[in-house]
Amino acid sequence: MDRLHHLATAVADFVAQREWDPYHHPKDLAVSIVIESSELLERFQWRSPREVERLLQDAEYRRGVEEEMADVLIYLVALANRLEVDLPATALAKLERNARKYPAEEFRGKAHLDQEKPGG
Repeated sequence: MDRLHHLATAVADFVAQREWDPYHHPKDLAVSIVIESSELLERFQWRSPREVERLLQDAEYRRGVEEEMADVLIYLVALANRLEVDLPATALAKLERNARKYPAEEFRGKAHLDQEKPGG
């Protein structure tokens, strides 16, 4: 069993054991993803890249970042479970579309896209 499938099952079991299914509407799960993403972003707010790199060496700070990342992932998996989305397959398909849209030989090393390709 792959790790993402195991996580999806664990999230589904966690939700079921608490009888939270009636509260896990797609809108509310999506809102929760944004809230948890904001909490992750807050860990980096007003800090320079250099300061963040230094702080990530601190175990407590890093654990806080990791836990916020986990919260985002858990809600995303819960939403995928609720909508019956095969998240790995969907993500791989999106990567394939992005590879066609942004060919490596054309976009390598570019931090900003001056102009999107047609059909984006």
